Amino acid sequence: MSNSENNANPLNVVGKPFRKVDARAKCTGQTKFADDIFLPRMLYCKILRSHLPHALIKNIDFSKARSLPGVAGIITGKDLPIPYGILPVSQDEHALCIDKVRFIGDPVAAVAAIDEDVAFDAMNLIEVEYEPLQTISSIEEGVMIDEPRIHEYGDGGNVHKKVSLEFGETDEGFAEADLIREDTFFYEGNTHLPMEQHAAVAYYDTDEKLTLWSSTQTPHYVHRADQGVGNCGQPYSRHRYAKWRRLWRQERPV
Repeated sequence: MSNSENNANPLNVVGKPFRKVDARAKCTGQTKFADDIFLPRMLYCKILRSHLPHALIKNIDFSKARSLPGVAGIITGKDLPIPYGILPVSQDEHALCIDKVRFIGDPVAAVAAIDEDVAFDAMNLIEVEYEPLQTISSIEEGVMIDEPRIHEYGDGGNVHKKVSLEFGETDEGFAEADLIREDTFFYEGNTHLPMEQHAAVAYYDTDEKLTLWSSTQTPHYVHRADQGVGNCGQPYSRHRYAKWRRLWRQERPV
C-alpha cells in the first residue's frame, strides 16, 4: 500500500532532491580549508621523499640545506623514532623513514623555512645515500619470498598475520552442499576523493599551547598519533586539534 493511501500528508524529505548544505560554497570556491590558513611569521615545510621503491637509508647529509639562508630547521626519521598506526596490531608507520623506504614517495626528511621557495630549494640540497633492495610489486610476489622483508615483524616472511576461521559444522555443511567452489578473491580497494589538499598548520602560542589544523576527518586520530610521535611530554589538555572547513558567507546572493 502506498504512502499516499496511508498518509494524507505527502513526504517532504524522502524521495525529494535537495542541494547539499555546503555545495554552493564549494562550487564557488568560498570554502576555506587548512591549506588556506596563513599566520603571521609562519614557517613553511617541504618534505623530501624517496625516489626508490625499496631501499635502505645509509646516510642523510643536510649540511648544505641547513646553511641556506632562511632555513629554520631540518629533521629526519631519527628525530621522530616512535611508530604509530590507526590499528593496534599495526603500529608500523613513521612520520619520517628511519632506516628504510618502502615505496616511491616515502617521506625521508622535512625542511622548515621562511617561505616555500627557500624550503623547496633546501629540500633539493639534501643528499641521501640509498642501498637499493629487491622491489616487491604485488601481493603474490611478496608472499612467495621471505627476504627482503617489508617489515621486521609478522608470522614469517612478508605475511603480516595468518588467520584461520571456521564457523559451525563445516564438514557437515560441505557434505550437504550442492556446489563447493574454492577460489582466491581480490578486492580492489577504493576510497573517497576529497577536493581538499593535504595540509597541516600548527600554532604554538605564548601560553605553550598547541593548536593544529589538519585536512583530516578524524581529529582524535591525529591527536593520539601526535601525542606519541611528537613525544612532547605535555598533557592532552594543552593541545587542540581541529579540521578546518569554514564557509564564508556573503550578503549578496551568488
